[in-house]
Amino acid sequence: LPPGASPHIYEPTPKVISAIADAKLFVKVGAGLEFWAEKIIQASGNKNLLVVIASSGIPLLHETHTHLPSEADPHIWLDPLIARDIVTKIEKALVTIDPHHAELYRANALVYREKLSQLDREISEKVTTFKIKEYVTFHPAWNYFSKRYGLSVAGVIEESPGKEPSPKHIAQIIKAINRIGSRVVFVEPQFNPKIAEAVARECHAHIAFLDPIGGQKGRETYVDLMRYNISAMERVMK
Repeated sequence: LPPGASPHIYEPTPKVISAIADAKLFVKVGAGLEFWAEKIIQASGNKNLLVVIASSGIPLLHETHTHLPSEADPHIWLDPLIARDIVTKIEKALVTIDPHHAELYRANALVYREKLSQLDREISEKVTTFKIKEYVTFHPAWNYFSKRYGLSVAGVIEESPGKEPSPKHIAQIIKAINRIGSRVVFVEPQFNPKIAEAVARECHAHIAFLDPIGGQKGRETYVDLMRYNISAMERVMK
């Protein structure tokens, strides 16, 4: 995906299909996130493509803030320890398709897993200083993160991508913000913040940004992205 794009509304280009035709490995989150992936893999005609599903074997949460509770929540990568497991899946896939460089992949994966363990420790330490443990987000991306660090999503403004919240739902969100004593609504750079801004005005709260995707300046790497997110939370929840 291009930087800042949302996988929920992504439209693959012919250039992307062409790139997949020449690829040896395709890594996807799965759990329904990349609804467009199977179509472009088939369109590429690449019969030798190894597909890794990052969510395979990971216990999935089911989104409680939507009206479709049977839907699995695909946002697994926002838990750094699940991300560490995903690194291992990618490492094994790279060794399979390029065994001549197996030792290099294993060494790099080992170093990166340690970076993710360190990141997990950093986030855990910061969360222990939070006075507020609940928060309101724009879309339901933060359940795995919250579960890992003992936080709770009190409400979600846009329950599913592109679905405008009802007045009743907005009223519930405002009630949740007032109950938890938070004066912030978290929005995301991939989505239009207009509705969230209206909610924030209604409860005299302000807007802050969490970014589940990254790829933008200062958030080009996963570790930088997660440090950005925990700092954004720390500023308003400590």
